[in-house]
Amino acid sequence: MSVPPDAAHSTQNGTELAPEPHGLRRLWHSPGARLTVLGCAVVILVACYLLTDVPGSLAFAVTIRGMTVLAMLVVSTAVGISTVVFHTITANRILTPSIMGFDAFYGLVATAMVFFGGSAAFLNADTLTLWFVQLVVMVAFSVLLFTWLFGGKRRSLHLMLLVGIVLGTFLRALAEWMQRMLDPLDFQVVTDAMFASLSRPDETLLMLTGGLVVAGVVALIPLLRILDVLTLGESMAVGLGVDHRRVVMGLFAIVSVMVAASTSMVGPILFFGLIVSNLAYSYVGSFRHRFTLPAAVGLGMVCLVGGQLVLERVFGFGGALAMIIEFTGGLFFLYLVLRKGAR
Repeated sequence: MSVPPDAAHSTQNGTELAPEPHGLRRLWHSPGARLTVLGCAVVILVACYLLTDVPGSLAFAVTIRGMTVLAMLVVSTAVGISTVVFHTITANRILTPSIMGFDAFYGLVATAMVFFGGSAAFLNADTLTLWFVQLVVMVAFSVLLFTWLFGGKRRSLHLMLLVGIVLGTFLRALAEWMQRMLDPLDFQVVTDAMFASLSRPDETLLMLTGGLVVAGVVALIPLLRILDVLTLGESMAVGLGVDHRRVVMGLFAIVSVMVAASTSMVGPILFFGLIVSNLAYSYVGSFRHRFTLPAAVGLGMVCLVGGQLVLERVFGFGGALAMIIEFTGGLFFLYLVLRKGAR
């Protein structure tokens, strides 16, 4: 008697196997198809954000909103890609590059400027100079930390992460101490600077940050296969011929520049990378970085553009997207920690 093609297969010992997917189900199991669907969703959301609810000139609205969309793309690319690469290096999907204290340095620089010069000096400071100072400070700190704790004889990734956590905590405590001594007006200025803002970014900073992010992406393209090998662990990667120390140091440098540039432009977004990276792993269903990296970028755009659409068009709010991301990301972080602990 013939067996239908969609019936469950049986092994020699009688164990039934699930039937293989056919048609659209089989196509959906392809990471490439899922990325195509994600790309279409991003295009639709961007078109809705640019072209709907335009009170005046369409060309003017598209120009202003287009800068916001471009800033969202730069942030999604920098944070999403750097977080996925950081997870691969550390073999931990809960840690993010912010664990190294990037947000703490950003807060300390802003607080110190207001503390020593006043809120007027901070608000009137040249944005390009401020961006450059914050970028240099954050990148110099991270590279020094990587070289000291991972490039020397210690070569301890866990020690490097621990030192980063301790220094980040110390810098946050120092910034908080300064903030407690500020008057209410200066404190409000510092508080506003601590929340990421994607609306109406400075064009010069956007172009500079975008250039650094594009350079980081270009540097990562030849390393995609090596990143896949790194997911097997350090010993396996070394056994397969990967110069683990050199590759990891280079990846850390790329991650540092991308995160520092993004943070200097819009401010810290602690849990955004955690959300989009873990969603990307589940969405594409593959460990290969040629799928997970673009998925993280696409999901980041869905979160930012879609969230901004809902806030502006549905609730009539503006500028609160970063706070919602932080709140949602904090809950998501607790969920991941509890789920890992249960396992």
